[in-house]
Amino acid sequence: MADTVKTDTSTKKWYVVRAISGQEKKIKQYIEVEITRLKLNDFVSQVLIPTEKVIQIRNGKKTTKERSFYPGYVLIEANLSGEIPHIIKNITGVIGFLGETKGGDPVPMRISEVNRILGKVDELTESEGTVASNYVVGESVKVINGPFNGFNGVIEEVMEDKKKIKVTVKIFGRKTPVELNYGEVERE
Repeated sequence: MADTVKTDTSTKKWYVVRAISGQEKKIKQYIEVEITRLKLNDFVSQVLIPTEKVIQIRNGKKTTKERSFYPGYVLIEANLSGEIPHIIKNITGVIGFLGETKGGDPVPMRISEVNRILGKVDELTESEGTVASNYVVGESVKVINGPFNGFNGVIEEVMEDKKKIKVTVKIFGRKTPVELNYGEVERE
């Protein structure tokens, strides 16, 4: 029994399905339902949408939301033999497979790419989520937290790696640069 499972998985490869952007979750469900309905679970083992948790701060409130970090793409682990590519292409919202030629044969992803993406998915699942900054240098912000609460300032630098921004705040009539976390400011 263990041998047959091993040979099945060794023939499966990861492919990229192009999907209508913004509808990846629906399309993933459509693929899964169709595969189950046609009893093709031996051929298609996983359908995956690589997502990341993003924390947005709106009106001083933190909201967590999942965002696809490859919009318009769904990953699928499958043995694309026989009618399977045709079945998947005909699912609502699926544009086709990524391949070398338009309308040509689906090209499997390299193992290194798959491991990198899956590693990133695991890493993002474990992490608390990233704060979406969307802050721009020169933009006016209001400090809503910390010792400079109530002050207004202008963004001088956005430090994505540290999840901080450098804001110039007027204190006692003098412009003073202050390093703040994303959560300590909001747009004016």
